[in-house]
Amino acid sequence: MNKKTIRDLPDSAVRGKRVLVRVDFNVPLDEARHITDDTRIRESLPTIRALADRGARVVLLSHLGRPKGKSEPRYSLAPVGARLQELLPDRRVTFVPATTGSEAAAAIDALAAGDVALLENTRFLAGEEKNDDALARELASLGDAYVNDAFGSAHRAHASTEGVARHLRPAVAGLLMEKELEYLGRALASPERPFVAILGGAKISGKIDVIEQMLPKVDRMIIGGAMACTFFRALGLETGKSLVEEDRVDMAKALLERGGEKLLLPADALVAPAIDRPDAARVVSRDRIPADEAMFDVGSESAKQFAGVIGDARTIVWNGPMGVFETKGFDQGTRAIAEAMARATKAGATTIVGGGDSAAAVAEFGLDDEMSHVSTGGGASLEFLEGKTLPGVAALDDAE
Repeated sequence: MNKKTIRDLPDSAVRGKRVLVRVDFNVPLDEARHITDDTRIRESLPTIRALADRGARVVLLSHLGRPKGKSEPRYSLAPVGARLQELLPDRRVTFVPATTGSEAAAAIDALAAGDVALLENTRFLAGEEKNDDALARELASLGDAYVNDAFGSAHRAHASTEGVARHLRPAVAGLLMEKELEYLGRALASPERPFVAILGGAKISGKIDVIEQMLPKVDRMIIGGAMACTFFRALGLETGKSLVEEDRVDMAKALLERGGEKLLLPADALVAPAIDRPDAARVVSRDRIPADEAMFDVGSESAKQFAGVIGDARTIVWNGPMGVFETKGFDQGTRAIAEAMARATKAGATTIVGGGDSAAAVAEFGLDDEMSHVSTGGGASLEFLEGKTLPGVAALDDAE
């Protein structure tokens, strides 16, 4: 998707102008409403700084959580505004406890060139998730130009992501959006080979479109996580108490036939009687999973084999963990993938982590800075890899 970016905006469209920027500040908060991971805020800083440095009056829109169209204090963006001010000490950042109406308009009018305003949660508005046209027009009236830098929300056609772009021009991509589209787009369109995809997570149903789309394009496809158990069942193997999607077994069979040598399944499994018994975990061959136990991670032989394939690759895209990585003892397979990708990056390969649990895992292992690109959008990157059009991107101005 070749779209215009903020680099294409002339000074006349930026200096002193109200630039409405859709960011993705949907960050995790603890019970005390402290931000536990500010990655998404930090990733938006290059776009915010670039616009503020050019004299824009930067107006930020974001959602947080699922307040379902009504104001809920626990979903207020106030803590995000405070963190943003800490990250931009040289800029005046104002949190506005309204998203539309006279309070929002007055706060925006009071901004000086280079100032930043963060409006309240867009999902406090009933029309946001319905992509209500009247709301989209109202949001558009708050700006002179629109920038979408919220890749993590680009797969949603909401009033602040797609609707507003129909009523406010220019409408361009921010620097984070540009980076996401560049890495993911290049991986699909012209990857340096060997090209390896790693797919994990719980369910094959959530990844089936990605498998279908990417199987013809990759040189190898590694399958891990609980979804591997559905493939095991397709091979006629005992899967014990492991998660298996019975209604997808035939589909897994068909994929195994089509994929042939390209598809690489785990050779062994880390099994235990229950998820709260990592102390009782042991590695067994994939054809020796006990009837009264379940697979919670790939085994050591699989981790070694997968790492070897990653080491030989030049482009690697990863979406989904190899096991229940949040539980110590069931995190070794996922860690092995992350470490192999970090080594591949150092060796000159392009490594892309497709957001969501995979991004959380590399961050937990302290390896996020050792990847070429860690996507900020799990759902959006998945849909992009599936070949789907992202409404929030499609609505932006095309590059000439």
